[in-house]
Amino acid sequence: MPADLYRRLSNLDGKSYGAYKSLRGSHDLPDLDATLFVDKVQSDPYAPASRARVHIPLSVLDYRGASRSQPGRFSTAELDLLNRSLVRAFKKYGRGLFIDSPGQQVLRRTAVAELRGDAHDVDKHDDALQICLEIQLPARGRRILGREAARLICEDLLDALDDAIVNAPIDALEEAAELEYDQLFLRRAVADADLIGFVADGSVLPRQAGNSQLPKPGATAFTSPESLQHSFQLPSGKTVHGMGIPRGVTLIVGGGYHGKSTLLSSLVTGVYNHVAGDGREFVVADETAVALRAEDGRAITGVDISPFINGLPSGDDTTRFSTANASGSTSQAAGLMEALGSGARVLLIDEDTSATNFMIRDERMRRLIPDDREPITPLVARVRELWEDHGISTVIVAGGSGAFIDVADTVIAMDAYTPYDVTERARELRESATPAEPSPAFAQFGERLLRADFPAGEGRGRHGGRGHGGHGGGRGGRGRGAKPPKPPRARGLELIQVGKDNLDLRAVSQLMDSSQTEAIARILGAVVKQLDGRTDLTDLIRREYDNFCHSLFDATAASTNSGHLAEPRFQEVVAAINRLRLLR
Repeated sequence: MPADLYRRLSNLDGKSYGAYKSLRGSHDLPDLDATLFVDKVQSDPYAPASRARVHIPLSVLDYRGASRSQPGRFSTAELDLLNRSLVRAFKKYGRGLFIDSPGQQVLRRTAVAELRGDAHDVDKHDDALQICLEIQLPARGRRILGREAARLICEDLLDALDDAIVNAPIDALEEAAELEYDQLFLRRAVADADLIGFVADGSVLPRQAGNSQLPKPGATAFTSPESLQHSFQLPSGKTVHGMGIPRGVTLIVGGGYHGKSTLLSSLVTGVYNHVAGDGREFVVADETAVALRAEDGRAITGVDISPFINGLPSGDDTTRFSTANASGSTSQAAGLMEALGSGARVLLIDEDTSATNFMIRDERMRRLIPDDREPITPLVARVRELWEDHGISTVIVAGGSGAFIDVADTVIAMDAYTPYDVTERARELRESATPAEPSPAFAQFGERLLRADFPAGEGRGRHGGRGHGGHGGGRGGRGRGAKPPKPPRARGLELIQVGKDNLDLRAVSQLMDSSQTEAIARILGAVVKQLDGRTDLTDLIRREYDNFCHSLFDATAASTNSGHLAEPRFQEVVAAINRLRLLR
């Protein structure tokens, strides 16, 4: 037990809550040869919990990282497992101890990270594990419960660290590292086989509910059709068999509730690795794949949607289209073009969440309304061009229209959650139809030189639109005496507060964790400050994204870093920032 710290906390008993601020700084934890850093002390008992870090030198541990890609280092999966162990230990030992809690995806996080000896602020200069946590400092009313605080920090915290970190199950750590290496190898092998996705036999794709990532008990295990089956020998010695999805245009069909959207959803989340027992451990998709949907009411700023929408009766220029309240078709067209700008090689689309007029236009409607009077060129008329001229693959779920049968390279039918290759049968059903008059061909995704009207200060914004996203605030810069704008803040998984505006991310379906959203808020804050109308938006986002990911685990910034940050994909960062109503 750290006697000095125990005594110091006990002596605070009965004092005003503000006396806790004397704890800021570093404290030795000699039992673990570790150091506790108290970075921020809560202002009162009802404020967010105090922020702290613990550095445990690797020299006191009986194990080392088992990463195969970086020998001697901890893999992301091992750090993730230690993080999960701490979640359980904190629940067991200390009601006032909290740490970021991972979901089914394995993400790089700040909650538990490995620090190199010459890069962190521990005097011992050992390599160390850094644990970022929150401590709810106890009180009765506004008076300190010092002895309870001493037990919480000097006993409960140490017991939890001893249980979850010092005595971590070495076999489980090695298994996590091995699974991650197999998953990374599989991703490369799938790409080398000219596939954009792979679903292993035996995978469990259905989830417990639409808002749950947990596997559904008793669900039908996945079995692949022989004609689409591929096998891969993994570094662990295991061989996985399953369904490979070729590059090109893939159509997933089937009756309602037979698993079409479930299969697509597994590809949507297949850009991430999953924990053992999830059921999707060996379900992978191209790492740049983007899920698209219609999003009525979103903001669009300066996006070239002319390949899909052109010749509007209003005369608006669709090569640089802007609106504060997009329709379903314009929002989906903008989302697709933004995805291409972010480097997406694969598009994932479900007709259930798409705008019908963006997806298809049947022959009778074309006879009734001539092509030269229709400004929308539907995806069905563009999807072959996307693949043949630009190498962009598309996976489409369709249950109500057969229009995409005519343009699909591969057709998969789902029947009671079992896939069947019906490509040859679908080809027999193809119809010859007069092709639509094409809009302007896809060009290189052009520069977008934008600026941001960041709110000038409290109470100065102009607002409008739906409750989840009003217009931007005052015109650029701060007025005399105005308060500086607050940095963007994540409010859960699907919302970022930017000044007095709310950035709605409900349609960004590949955002999986609120800690990713918090990371996007940090990047967004850096990007918005630099938008001056002279720098390409995507280039600026890329630069700030790379800077953020590089510094995410930089110990020199550890005291200001939240323990609730997880690495997002570049595609989700681009999607979020493109929805800002502050862009001009």
